Amino acid sequence: MAYSVMIIEDEEALALLLKYNLEKEGYEVFWESRGNKAVVEVEKNCPSVILLDWMLPELSGIEILKLIRSKPDIKSIPVIMLTAKGEEDDKIKGLTSGADDYVTKPFSIPELMARVKTNLRRSPEIIPQKEIIFEDIRMDLVEKKVFRGENYIHLGPTEFRLLKMLLENPGKVFSREVLLKSVWGDNIYVESRTVDVHIRRLRKSLNDYGPDYIRTVRATGYAIDKELIAEEE
Repeated sequence: MAYSVMIIEDEEALALLLKYNLEKEGYEVFWESRGNKAVVEVEKNCPSVILLDWMLPELSGIEILKLIRSKPDIKSIPVIMLTAKGEEDDKIKGLTSGADDYVTKPFSIPELMARVKTNLRRSPEIIPQKEIIFEDIRMDLVEKKVFRGENYIHLGPTEFRLLKMLLENPGKVFSREVLLKSVWGDNIYVESRTVDVHIRRLRKSLNDYGPDYIRTVRATGYAIDKELIAEEE
C-alpha cells in the first residue's frame, strides 16, 4: 500500500527538506504553505498522515486541527504537530485539541521518520465519503450534485461548499469568519457580509422544495438544524 503525507508548513526550506526525505522513503507527498487553504487540500488529497506546523499565516495549526477533527471524512487522519513551542502547556494544548503526536523544532529527520511510521501503523483505511444526507436533502460528493427529495437543486460552487460544511456539522453554529476561512480559502478580501448573500441564495434554491432548515443566529452566524426555525435576517 502506498502511503501519502501532507505537509502543512510555511517555512519553505523545512518543507522541501521534509518532502525530499519522505519521498526518499517512498511516500507520496503533498505540501501546503497557507493555513487558510490547508483543510481544503486535506479533503482533496486525503493523506495517510499530516505534518502540521503550529504557527501559520491566516489560520493557526490548532485552528486547522480543530477543523480537521470536525469533518467526518478526514477526522481520523493522524496528525503530528511540528512546532518551536516546547513548553509542557503547549504540548498539552496540541494533544487535547486532537493531535496524535508532537515534535519540537529543531528535530532530527530520523526521529521524524520514525514518528511518521508509528502513526501510519495507527492510521485507519480512509474510505472517501460518497454522500451526505440530512432529512430530505442529499448531497452527492462524487458527482457534486444536491437533491431535495427527487428534485435536483442547482447550486453554484460557493453555495455547494457552504451547504457541505453545514451538512457535515448539523446543529453547529458557524460564525461568518469561520465560514469565510473554510469556504472562500485564501480570498481574504471578501467581506463577512458576503456570507449572508450566499446563504440567501442557498436558502432560495433549497426552500422551493421543502422547509427551511438553515438557522440564522443573530450577530453570530449560521447552522443547519431541523428542530429550529430560521430567524429573519
